[in-house]
This record gives sequence, structure tokens and C-alpha cells, in this order.
Amino acid sequence: MLLCMSHRSGKPRSTPLHSVSVAGAVVREDGRVLAIRRADNGTWEPPGGVLELSESVEDGVRREVFEETGIKVGVERLTGVYKNVPRGIVALVFRCHPESGAERLSEESTAVAWLTPGEVSERMAEVFAVRVLDALREGGVAPAVRAHDGSRLLGRLGEDRQHDQA
Repeated sequence: MLLCMSHRSGKPRSTPLHSVSVAGAVVREDGRVLAIRRADNGTWEPPGGVLELSESVEDGVRREVFEETGIKVGVERLTGVYKNVPRGIVALVFRCHPESGAERLSEESTAVAWLTPGEVSERMAEVFAVRVLDALREGGVAPAVRAHDGSRLLGRLGEDRQHDQA
């Protein structure tokens, strides 16, 4: 859903605004990553959703991961920014670590699993797998900045900000 902002004059602005979502790439000590199979479309993805107006980005990540999986997490660092060009959604993905809780299903998930990086590549669509794989890169690397059309990345996979800095 795209929103329009009003000018001070009260007339609606014609330029649509973006929606912001957050997701957690939750990584266990053994390198497995938390994933859900979505109830609405059956796809495997990292847990996440729309950021609420009244919450901080980190609180939004913690809330979404807990709501969808039952796992409470600590947020470590931003690992990527991903724009769904046709839908106007900007997703902020954070690497997280599990702190407590137990896996459970929710209205939004029909399965919760800890996947290996190979299983992430096999089960998730490219636009979601790349988010998790970007989060698995070692610290000290700039967050990836990528655009996609909802199914496929736009441009070559290596065209992101950290490679432009080389």
C-alpha cells in the first residue's frame, strides 16, 4: 500500500511514500538461521513485517520475530536494505541472535525451522535468500543495498554499496 503525504497547504501530495518493513536474520551459534513458512502464500522467509509508527526499528524487529516464531532476540546490526520497486516497500534486515523462547506457530506461520545456509538457498525465493545470506557475512562489511521486482533482484547480484566502495 502506498501512502501520500499532505503539504502544509492541505492539498495531497502526488508522490507516493514508501512502506517500511523489518526482518530478523536470527542466527544460532551453530550457523543455522530461523525461518518461517508463511501462512498466506506458503513461501519460506525470515520472520518480519511492517514497522509500526510508534516503535523503534529494533523494537519492530524484536516484535515481529517473536510474534511469528515465539523466539525472543537480541538485535545485533543492520545487514541490508532492500527495495521492492513495484510495491514501494523498503525492508530493513538485521542480524539477530536468539535469547529465549521456543519455536511455535502463529497466524502468520505454518512452519518454523532453523535452516542451514544451503537450505536457505534451496527453500527461499532469491529476494529472501539473499537477505539471509547477506546477514551471514562477517561483521565490518557495509550493509547491502539492493532492489528487486518482488521475485528477482534488479541488476547483477554484486551491484550493491559495499562493492562500490572498493
